[in-house]
Amino acid sequence: MSRTSNRTDGDIVRDFLSVADLLEEPQLARLYAYFAREGEATVQEVIDELEFAQGTAYTYVNRLVDAGVLEMTRDEQPRQYAAREIDLTVTAAGGDRKYTITPVLIDAVGRRETNGDIDTYIDRHGVDGLATALTYAVARERGEVTHRLMAQDLEISPLAAELVLQALRPIVQEYYEIEDSGASLDAIDVDDHNT
Repeated sequence: MSRTSNRTDGDIVRDFLSVADLLEEPQLARLYAYFAREGEATVQEVIDELEFAQGTAYTYVNRLVDAGVLEMTRDEQPRQYAAREIDLTVTAAGGDRKYTITPVLIDAVGRRETNGDIDTYIDRHGVDGLATALTYAVARERGEVTHRLMAQDLEISPLAAELVLQALRPIVQEYYEIEDSGASLDAIDVDDHNT
């Protein structure tokens, strides 16, 4: 669902409203993230994996299909569905920050109900704040920033920065291939004659 200039304004608004539902309802976000990770799945697999009630699972899948962020990939029973790619850039309320809504961000929002640190961070800083924290979480996993630098840049406490970075770490590790930033013995050139 990448934005291009040949899309009409009505399509972009409809797509934005569909994505906004994902960001407002953690269970929908969690369901979308499941399909984004799995590729294709059936509703029964959703029920088994996410422990949704059968009626809830079907209702949510239908809502996501109607919203255009999920598509049916197999019409025969059992039907299979797959997530459509979402890559939507929006400007935060102040106009000074832009952030991109991706499956990674939607997954982070989906974990709000099961992770108190993510929930608290969204309550205090909004989804745009979580998107920014996610950027720092990726940079931290790459060894480029620390929680203290994030805290200083965003004017939050170092503890708040550390908590959200720890909460986002499994998501970052799941979606990004990040090499270990620490030095290994293989990377060190050792002269055996001087040892």
